[in-house]
Amino acid sequence: MTALPPYAQLLGLTIDQDVTSDRPPRLVMPPADHLAGRPGFLHGGALSGLLEMAAILAARHTFGDEPVAIKPIGMTVDFLRGARFAPTYARGHLVRNGARIAAVTVEAWQDDETKPVATARMNLSLTR
Repeated sequence: MTALPPYAQLLGLTIDQDVTSDRPPRLVMPPADHLAGRPGFLHGGALSGLLEMAAILAARHTFGDEPVAIKPIGMTVDFLRGARFAPTYARGHLVRNGARIAAVTVEAWQDDETKPVATARMNLSLTR
């Protein structure tokens, strides 16, 4: 797997290493002043960026070494609760892997993976 793109680096994202090879990697976004929204909470744009990067990472994980160019087509985000100014995790799951389009779902959470702070659905254009 390649290094994370510059946008992911700006968000401070890292790949959590405690994942098994059959599950897509988990991204971690630590709190930082430039990611703050209202006092005590993360900005929705930062959270959306985390979800987008997790979706692309899940697709990359699925394709492995296959040379595939991935471009976002569209994304819908559901903000479920306020994301506190705390470490936030996200993992994507490839729902459909077509010849030219992939569909991915993503969840972001903080303390408990069963209580997401946001979810997203993303469509990706694939060039093989």
